[in-house]
Amino acid sequence: MTDYTESTVIATLGGQPQVITFALDALFDRGEQIRELYVLSLNRDRERTWQAWQRLQREFIDDYYGGRRCRLQRITVTRDGNELDDIRTDADVNAAFRAIRDLIVSLKNEGRRLHLCLSGGRRIMAMLAVSVAALFCDHYDQIWHVYTPEATLERVKGGAHMHLDPVNGFRLLRFPITPWGAYLPALRTFADPAAIQRRTRGLIAVDEPRCRQVWERLSARRRDVLRAFALGLRPEQVAERLCISLSTVNTHKTAILSECRIAWGLTRSEPLDYRFVYEHFAAFIEQLYPQDI
Repeated sequence: MTDYTESTVIATLGGQPQVITFALDALFDRGEQIRELYVLSLNRDRERTWQAWQRLQREFIDDYYGGRRCRLQRITVTRDGNELDDIRTDADVNAAFRAIRDLIVSLKNEGRRLHLCLSGGRRIMAMLAVSVAALFCDHYDQIWHVYTPEATLERVKGGAHMHLDPVNGFRLLRFPITPWGAYLPALRTFADPAAIQRRTRGLIAVDEPRCRQVWERLSARRRDVLRAFALGLRPEQVAERLCISLSTVNTHKTAILSECRIAWGLTRSEPLDYRFVYEHFAAFIEQLYPQDI
């Protein structure tokens, strides 16, 4: 039988390290025996994140926090071996999902009871963590949101105060979640974004001849633009990725969509934009460039 007297905290970190210590203090006050804290964040070279991490580290001395034994560890989201400084594309979302999934799965396989504190960092990180928790957590695990009154927020901003007395109105709010994976373990097979995309290919296989027709009629540069759109980038992001102007991207986009109209038999009266490329070419480009995903 799993011993759940001790627990592990997973927290997301942005520029406000105090949301993590506030949550830890509240959990300890509830009588929780927390032995580890895993901090999920984006690239530590982001100045605010790096400062927040350093401020948080000062609270942990020789694996002790406030006189209690508690080890601090950091998990940085990476893609293709490089730390992500933001989540801009579908491929970035998949990388963040995998990082959160792998951490939670490894801890649950070790029999850990988890507390997920999801008030810091990018909101999408919290959303992804909730999705993973619904598949891999159980009824012993909890998700928490840190509530801090507006009057207190400015005073504690940036880690100016890392601990609060209860009179300041701080509260730890329980986030309700149904652990569907505990009831239906087969659902956990869907916890791999790439696998989901592979299963989807059969549904859109009819598009492949049309995609190939368009692809073969494009110049090398227009293929680069199509490939970027197929990864889920917006026009301004494509311009940044390819180091070209937005007007040049739009010129290429117009030519690409014209070829799409021909391949799909669409009239000029039917609206078409760069999202069409993502919806119809994502699986095709994944087959050509699996390293992009």
